[in-house]
Amino acid sequence: MKKLLHGFNYSALLLALALSGSAMAAPSKILFGSCGHQDKDIAIFNAINKEQADLFIFLGDNIYGDTNDMAVLKNKYQRLGAKPGFKTLKANTPIIAMWDDHDYGQNDAGKEYPHKEASRQIMLDFWGEPKNSERRTRPDGIYTSYMYGEGEQTVHVIMPDLRFNRDALNPVSETQYKTERTANNQGPYSPSEVKGASMLGQAQWQWLEQELKKPAAIKLIASSLQLLPDFTGWESWANFPEDRNRLLALIKKYKVNGVVIISGDTHWGEISRYEQNLDYPLIEMTSSGLTEKWKDVSPNKHREGDYTHNVNYGDLSIDWQQTDPAISLKLKGIDGKVIMQSQFSLSSISPY
Repeated sequence: MKKLLHGFNYSALLLALALSGSAMAAPSKILFGSCGHQDKDIAIFNAINKEQADLFIFLGDNIYGDTNDMAVLKNKYQRLGAKPGFKTLKANTPIIAMWDDHDYGQNDAGKEYPHKEASRQIMLDFWGEPKNSERRTRPDGIYTSYMYGEGEQTVHVIMPDLRFNRDALNPVSETQYKTERTANNQGPYSPSEVKGASMLGQAQWQWLEQELKKPAAIKLIASSLQLLPDFTGWESWANFPEDRNRLLALIKKYKVNGVVIISGDTHWGEISRYEQNLDYPLIEMTSSGLTEKWKDVSPNKHREGDYTHNVNYGDLSIDWQQTDPAISLKLKGIDGKVIMQSQFSLSSISPY
């Protein structure tokens, strides 16, 4: 995806082309991140803007709204929008975005959040979503997808909404949290024991199943919450095991090639690798946060290498010039230097 003109509003162009069905060139460099506080200096934007990426994905907690007052929520978006680094990014790089709990409106909130319809419109207004977008009116969330490229050079970005329709979490007692969980750097939640409990809901699942069937070289699942780690006690797909198992089973059932996962939320960064009952390894890079840090990193048996609790952003780069395209997932720090990485060929995640 080539730069056309400095200062052009690529985000608006991106959305217009997506709605019209017009193809955009397959991106070679996709950057992503999450958990940026609007009242802090987001210095990492300096390194991000030097990259001149083809696309930036905001994975959620893009502001810390945490309010029942929609004027306050709107103002917090405006504070992010006023930052020089964000202005530069918006002017020069296509942006797509999903929310997580804090920009949805309340910590760990799900379908019970009373202001989700108003929050939806404020969020979509800020990110420049067209007024006739289906994301504004769907009864069960703002989930969406984007297809870039043509033929053998395609990237399909799938962005589920894990907030709007999410059923209740399953918290442990305060005593158990204090006596058992905190000592292991684990959060206050356990997997739901309610049959059918879901983050997505059935309508979104039907949509997601159809998205998985669409042909693409790379299926990039952009999840606001971690998907592969089995259990952290914090919010994740593992808290809704029917959802997690269903997604993994559909990847195998429909012989979906090229799945790569990116996620946010945790306030630490890491790479996870999962192969159980699959035909190829799933790789997930968690990038969090752009400003936020969490020193008590939870265990993750699927973690590859170490973790970082310093500020970070993610970089998914694809070398389309090779016969077997090379893919690199890199986590980068405030100076743009690589903290950790995973490199693999497209054929290694495309057995079908």
